[in-house]
Amino acid sequence: MALIVDIRNSVVPIASEISNAYIDFSKMTASVVALVSDVVRDGKPLVGYGFNSNGRYAPKGLLDERFIPRLREADLGGEIDPVRAWDIMMSNEKPGGHGERSVAVGVLDMALWDLAAKIADVPLYQLIADKWRGGEIDEKIFVYAAGGYYYPGKGVEELQAEMQSYRDRGYRVCKIKIGNGLEEDIPRIEAAMEVVGGGQNLMVDVNGRFDLETAIAYAEAIKGYDLFWYEEVGDPLDYALQAELSKVYPNAMATGENLFSHQDGRNLLRYAGMRPDKDWIQMDCALSYGLVEYKRFIDLLPDYGFSPRNCIPHGGHQMSLNIAAGLGLGGNESYPDVFAPFGGFSDGTKVEDSLVGLHQCAGVGFEEKSALIQTMREATETA
Repeated sequence: MALIVDIRNSVVPIASEISNAYIDFSKMTASVVALVSDVVRDGKPLVGYGFNSNGRYAPKGLLDERFIPRLREADLGGEIDPVRAWDIMMSNEKPGGHGERSVAVGVLDMALWDLAAKIADVPLYQLIADKWRGGEIDEKIFVYAAGGYYYPGKGVEELQAEMQSYRDRGYRVCKIKIGNGLEEDIPRIEAAMEVVGGGQNLMVDVNGRFDLETAIAYAEAIKGYDLFWYEEVGDPLDYALQAELSKVYPNAMATGENLFSHQDGRNLLRYAGMRPDKDWIQMDCALSYGLVEYKRFIDLLPDYGFSPRNCIPHGGHQMSLNIAAGLGLGGNESYPDVFAPFGGFSDGTKVEDSLVGLHQCAGVGFEEKSALIQTMREATETA
């Protein structure tokens, strides 16, 4: 038997003097929630934590006004069941209208899974694998270093130094932002390739900025580089643009990080010309109603010729790392130097040839990331 006896919701800044081709992050925030249970271990109650991924603002109002009250008032029957809790949180919600609602539910979903795994006294990836994959887990997960942002005064030499720092830390594959114009971006791409060892070790990310004409112009300019992928080229919901681009760009593309539901994902599979033999899907559970909804999307993949191996989630957080290990995904994003303390893995985790191992503590693994767990405890006053 286990009950949630308190729910705490706070907002913390993730201010960072970086930008991509579309937005800057200097005023971005994140929600942090704590679910305090009546289960006591080592003299302290077990607490489940959750937060939202970078790129979306803290959905504090939605959490306080709708989703936390529903969870507080719910009768979970003495069991912390994230699937049942998801249904309760989404009660009285009209279909569609996903938007920021999906971010708020994703925050609570993360905390529910963290708490459920702590009560079971197993790492979350093992709980996921036991529930949905016959107990099989991936012991090593592919990760890439996401960086290459535009900073004021940052030139090609600084970009190369950044890429070299990722290589020195064990990342074989790295990613940079593009979208400020071919005259600026082609030298950046070529400079990064010099450091990482060719196009197959480099990804480029547009963050949804291009119209079709610009997307094709870039595609023609970069297709000879044989890049690992060409990412989120147009608006996330412009499936027609993605489909047209797939006809002229022969190499791998990636998109999906700003889709908020399994229905959005299904439309991507149906209409965006995605190619199972080469393309990647980046849905992020923390922005799309959490693991419960993400699993619904995973279950759709075989109907369209895809598998979980086509999925490398956006976000660079530990929740997605657990899902990658437990559901057999293609990997996970990593932010070695930005969005601290929310990005990254357990303290002391070593990256070798773009592969990482797994944490061993119960839950998502927040307690093995000292700066993050301190931030979440202080923000929710659960220290």
